This record gives sequence, C-alpha cells and structure tokens, in this order.
Amino acid sequence: MMNDTATPPVSGDPIEQLREAVLLNDARRAAEVLRALSSAEAARAVSRLSEEEQSRLLTLLPDEEAADLIEAVPEAFAAQMMEHLAPDDAAAILNEMDSDEQADVIGRMSDASAAAVLDEMEPEEAADARRLLQYPSDSAGGLMISEYLTYTDDQTVDDVLQDIRNNAEKYREYDVQYAYVVDRTGRLVGVLRLRDVLLAPPGKPVSALMVSEPLSVHVLSSLDDLERFFQRHPLFGVPVVDDEGRLVGVVRQQDVEQAAEERASRSLLKFTGILGGEELRTMPLRLRSIRRLSWLSINIVLNIVAASVIAMYQDTLASVIALAVFLPIVSDMSGCSGNQAVAVSMRELALGLIRPGEVWRVLYKEATVGLINGLVLGMLLGGVAFLWKGNPALGIVVGGALALNTVVAACIGGTVPLLLRGLGQDPALASGPILTTITDMCGFFLVLTFASAALPWLTG
Repeated sequence: MMNDTATPPVSGDPIEQLREAVLLNDARRAAEVLRALSSAEAARAVSRLSEEEQSRLLTLLPDEEAADLIEAVPEAFAAQMMEHLAPDDAAAILNEMDSDEQADVIGRMSDASAAAVLDEMEPEEAADARRLLQYPSDSAGGLMISEYLTYTDDQTVDDVLQDIRNNAEKYREYDVQYAYVVDRTGRLVGVLRLRDVLLAPPGKPVSALMVSEPLSVHVLSSLDDLERFFQRHPLFGVPVVDDEGRLVGVVRQQDVEQAAEERASRSLLKFTGILGGEELRTMPLRLRSIRRLSWLSINIVLNIVAASVIAMYQDTLASVIALAVFLPIVSDMSGCSGNQAVAVSMRELALGLIRPGEVWRVLYKEATVGLINGLVLGMLLGGVAFLWKGNPALGIVVGGALALNTVVAACIGGTVPLLLRGLGQDPALASGPILTTITDMCGFFLVLTFASAALPWLTG
C-alpha cells in the first residue's frame, strides 16, 4: 500500500486530502493518498488526524490496506488506534497481518482490549498470536513468524510442488526462500532450498535433497543472541526450535535488525527519563505527563541533595565568588565523562562482552582512562582559571577538583550499569540520575573543600 520507492508527489497537503477523504467517506480517495506516500509520510499524516478520524479511516479502507497502514506506524501508535476500534473491526485488520506483527500490536494493547480482539479473530490467526504472546517480545519466540513452509522427511518432491500449487494464493504472502523439513514428531531435521526442489525428479524424497543438521536457535534466545547469530551467519532467516528440537517458527534477519533499533530507541528514551521507554505525542496528555513527572520529581530531589553541598560551603563561595563560574563546568565535564562510561558498559552488556559480576575489572579499566583524561582536562581548566584571575591557587583548586571528579565519574559510570543489571534493574533508566547526583555532589564537594583549604591563598 505505502510506497517507499520514488512516487509522484501528492498535489496539495496530503494530511488535508486524507482528512477530506475521511469526512466524505471516500475510501478510494483515501487509499490513493496513502499509496502515494512513503511509509514514514503515511504514518505522519495519520498521526495528525483526530482519534475519531483515525478510526473512520481504518474502517473505511479495505482490511488488507488498513493492515499495511498499521504495519507502517510505530507499534505503540498502532495499538492505540486498534484500541479505539470495535473488536470485530480490529480483528479483521489484524487477520491480514503477519503473525509477528499481530503479536507486537496485541501485546501493547490493554488486557481487556487484547482479549476482546483475539476472541473476534480467525481461530488459526488467534492461536498463532496467543502462542507468540507467551514469549518475551525481545526473544526468538516473540520475534518469530508462523508463515513458513514445512514438510515431513518422508514426502517427495512431487508432494512439495503439489502443495505449493494447491496453496499458491496463501503462500504468495509468505517470504519464501526455503522450506523446512521435520520428522513425524515435528522435530527439525533439515532445510530445503526451493531451487533444488524445482530441479529435482518428481519422485525424489525431500530427505535426499535437504541440508541436514541445519542451524537453529532456541525459542527463548535473547535479542542479543540473535544479533550475534546473524553477525556470524548472514542468512535470510533461522528456524526456531523448542526444548525438544521441534520447529515452532522462523526468525528473519530483518525483524532482528528492526527489534534492535527499537530497543536502542527505547533505551535512549529511558536514559533521558521517559519511563516505559516509549512516548509519542499521539498518546494521552495525562499519561505523557505522569511518565515524565515520575522521573523529574525524583531528579529534583536528587538535585536538591547535590545543592545542599553548596549550602554547607556558602561562606567559602561568598569569599571567592569566582568559584561560582567553575562549579557548573566541573560538574558538567565530569558528567560527560561518566556518560561515556555508561554508554560503553551498556554496549558491552548488550554484546555479552562483560557480565554484572565483572565490576572490579571495569572499575580498573575506567579508573585508568579517567585518570588520564582527568589530568588533561584539569590542566586545561586550571590554566584557564590562572590566566583569568592570575592566581595559581585558583587554578590548582578547580583543576585538581576536575581531575579527581573525572576519575570518580568514569568509575561510577562504568560500574553502575553492571550493578543495576545484577540487581535485575534496567541500567538505562537509573544510570543517568545516579551518575548525575554523584558527580554533582562530588564535584561541588571537591571544589569547595579544596577552596576552603586554600582560602588564604585565594583571598590574599
């Protein structure tokens, strides 16, 4: 439906054209507008419609084209639109989607809405969706598709070709490059290249053509495991098996790449304080406000704690007012160093290069790089302070504080994600506030403590 290749541009504003088509109940015109847009442009246009207009558009379009539209928008937005439809209308659209896409959208709906929609879906489609929903969304089971070709090892080439001919309409929607061979218990025993089938004699058994002992992944394999698998094996897809080796689905490389990108986006949102790792401006205002305030209210308390350090040294700060210029610099530069360490630890955790128990190794590695960077940055800032005020004591105070705080920030930033992961918490959500509070408190404390000790030389 949506076209990601070059297409003639829609004359006029596509949003207004789409809105007009909806208001006039003109299904043909609405479909024409959407077909002329890329997936991203179509998602943007639909997001500008009101909730009522979105629902009318989905019911106006043919189910197959409405399904294409749902697959083009972010999952959270898709689920939101599905919740506003009658269960039978939503079910009709979901019936036209791939099994993995169905599960992704239904999994983001409320329990009540999801149950109502599943009850209205075709029994086979609903069964596939329920089966996928029992697995974590970022696992092989949550990412796999149920649309693939499978044959038993006692069938022949003629059986395969006859099946393909009989089900050509159904299989046309599949991403078919391979067929999978199972034994009578459903256990995966081989992979069949369709090219080999087309060129083989009709009576030849598929067991003689298949690639035996094929590569596979377990149904509970994590997204990190799947990324590593496809880095080592650049395949179109990989069969998914359960504990007994039975074939339960296929994971496509493109779906793994998409899931990894979405996870990275969610991690970024969590790191910046969006609870749940998801926010779109199409979401209800109350929900968006609560998600942001949940983090901001905690952060303001932590900042008050950090600011209390300044209150303890207000006499020193009043005596050497120039320190006020350097406090935010020390805090910010140390925070940047800490955030670099956080990013590296989270990346290595994702790649499986480190484990939560390797805190001391990470601490040593970050302390060394933090010491080098701290000395360089401290000398630069100390030099600026000296040149500005002509007071070497001021340069030593702010430079020394920045150097030490950089070491602390790197060590904290590198180890906090490991500690949080070890406690079963999400590193992306809590690493930022913890790091910011510690680097601010430590930075203020170091600058003002050093300044208090050197006060005669700073005020002389």
